[in-house]
Amino acid sequence: MVHYKSINRATHSLSEREDCFRHTKFQEDTPGIFLKTCNRIEFYYGEEEVPEELIRHLFQVTSGLESSLIGERAVQGQVKEAYRLAAGRFKLSPSLHQLFQSALATGKRVRTETAISQGAVSHSLAVIELLSRQPLCLSNAIITVIGVNKLTRDTLLFLRNKGAFTLFLANRSVEKARLLADSVGCEVRSLREKRELLALSDVVISATSAPHTLICPKDLVPGQKQIIFDLAFPQDVEEAVRDIPGVTLFNLEDIEIQMDRNRAGRAAEIVGAEVIIEEEIDKFKESLIRRKVYQQIKKD
Repeated sequence: MVHYKSINRATHSLSEREDCFRHTKFQEDTPGIFLKTCNRIEFYYGEEEVPEELIRHLFQVTSGLESSLIGERAVQGQVKEAYRLAAGRFKLSPSLHQLFQSALATGKRVRTETAISQGAVSHSLAVIELLSRQPLCLSNAIITVIGVNKLTRDTLLFLRNKGAFTLFLANRSVEKARLLADSVGCEVRSLREKRELLALSDVVISATSAPHTLICPKDLVPGQKQIIFDLAFPQDVEEAVRDIPGVTLFNLEDIEIQMDRNRAGRAAEIVGAEVIIEEEIDKFKESLIRRKVYQQIKKD
């Protein structure tokens, strides 16, 4: 019989999961597949029969239905890597090979045939999604990002991946900004050059920890078409900027509304994903029966 042990966010706290990971020896002692993600530690081992409950669980995990962020893509790669490492280290049972191959195929099918992994659900990705809807060519646009933190780093990387070419990073501390700029390949400017940068930029993305606003209507060139994203709390951009002709402003609330819509869209895809999973469970069970019959024929 194939078995699994699972310690996950629904049953154990983060500290409990960390403690379990530090002390577990599953992957060292027993031929099996050790899966570790930020939400779970699981170990699959054994041979022959595979309980339907176990099949459904792994298929749901691989499809992103058990993730804190429904439909997230990273778990598919994590399952694939766990299986690859185990297959290279142990002689796994045919049932385990077939189980994980089917789980990976199921996860791929769910993400291909449903929209469960679509729609940005992080602030940085939501910016890219909203920006992609604007009448703007990223490769020709001049984009200024203000602030140095994980959010601006992610945003810069996503912009580069989407083809943005001319990127400026502005910050009060130029030295601090240069460390980030060198890693993503953009130019550094001091916030003292704020007005000159704003006059150049087609897109401005601001996410600082300043206790006061940084951009007000008088900082902008009248009549200039510009898209501004304010990811800061408290806000970096005065709300009055929204009323300036030619300026499109997205503040934190606008961006989070988009993220909420995307989360709701993903949740609506769960039923379709579950239908696919049940179809794949039936296929898997049929394949186990065929293999069992074949093995019996070989014995006879």
